Amino acid sequence: MIDRIRRANFWIFDLDGTVTHPVHDFERIRAELGLPSGCDILATIAERPEAERDELNHQLDQWEYFYADMVKPAIGVNACLELLGTRGCQLGILTRNKREVALHCLEVIGVSHLFNPAAVLGRDDALAKPDPQGINLLLQQWQAGAEQTVMVGDFRYDLEVGRAAGVATIHVDLRDDRAWPELTDLKVHTLSELHQWLISSRVSA
Repeated sequence: MIDRIRRANFWIFDLDGTVTHPVHDFERIRAELGLPSGCDILATIAERPEAERDELNHQLDQWEYFYADMVKPAIGVNACLELLGTRGCQLGILTRNKREVALHCLEVIGVSHLFNPAAVLGRDDALAKPDPQGINLLLQQWQAGAEQTVMVGDFRYDLEVGRAAGVATIHVDLRDDRAWPELTDLKVHTLSELHQWLISSRVSA
């Protein structure tokens, strides 16, 4: 899988906590929406009756817009994405946020020019991770194979969706005590570390 990552021309990134510094207080959001602590927010909302579901989704949208203006770039994100761009790689985003929020966040952190907006998929464009529909849609859009593609994220869902779609997976997380080795092909602490790995691996290859 390491060789596949080194040669990959198609890169899919999670948004929150991966290309942006995590700012969402998910426990606060759950509390404000009246949802159980620690629950999967989207899955729990989806189980509610239609009228309640619509209202909860509306409230969730407002919270996402609230946090969107607070986002900061993740460590090393600009250099890492610019490097991939100069190598001619196609870049995509697969997020459980709304697509409009994701596009706004990419503008705020200064990397929107590296993404075709059509390759930014949110929860209204595909089934939420860890369902592989979003990755499969991007592969179809790019006319790419799974063996040419990498999924990068900071949470188990990102790694599970990569495994489900048959693409290589990279786990980005500063915390050494949070790991899913059975789902991870490469573990790095930051995108800065990934940037350096990409440079050194190309040289050594």
